[in-house]
Amino acid sequence: MTASPPETFDVAGRQIAYRLRKGAGPTLLFLPGYASDMEGKKALALDAFAERRGLAMLRLDYSGTGLSPGSFEEGTLALWLEEALAAVDQLTEGPLTLIGSSMGGWIALHIALLRPDRVAALVGIAAAPDFTDWGFANGEAAERAGLARGFWESGRRLLLLDKDISVGCPIRLIHGEADSEVPLEIAFLLMGALRSADVQLLTVKDGGHRLSEPHEINGIVRTVAALLEPAF
Repeated sequence: MTASPPETFDVAGRQIAYRLRKGAGPTLLFLPGYASDMEGKKALALDAFAERRGLAMLRLDYSGTGLSPGSFEEGTLALWLEEALAAVDQLTEGPLTLIGSSMGGWIALHIALLRPDRVAALVGIAAAPDFTDWGFANGEAAERAGLARGFWESGRRLLLLDKDISVGCPIRLIHGEADSEVPLEIAFLLMGALRSADVQLLTVKDGGHRLSEPHEINGIVRTVAALLEPAF
């Protein structure tokens, strides 16, 4: 069955496509990775979980990606963070559970820093904070690897791992043992930089970067579900 067209909202003249499921809070907010979108396997599995639980969930495509018009090459981390923040402010109310995949994990951390009163929990799936720094020696190397120069320069201005990250909510980091794009070492660095006392790193045996195998997605959904359960 063909999916219905997404809704859109405006951010500084950019039309951002999104899908919002109404339901109980906290609202799940899925943030895709670089060159990914809101229709990926993980996003759809989490949306199905939200439907089963009667939870609110928001998915969106950054400008120039997925169903959002615009030039992907002109996209920057700052631009996409602005769009994600606008989605939080305009489309949601109450507490949020942020779920960021790869680059989306980097954006989720910035949202948690900028909206600490809204973020109840955060899940990073192969989170890739600062990948413009540790992934590429310079802008020329980034361009050779297919990363837009503007994105690389924007990322350099939004680095996080060089200081304490003052996010205090519960955080779960899910990372593949065999991730060749975001080394497991980055997850350990992130865990050490976070100030929250409730941080867990869940390592998936033989897992790669995408973590999209059925058992890996099931593990992600179980992690989110556990965060939503009341403490005992």
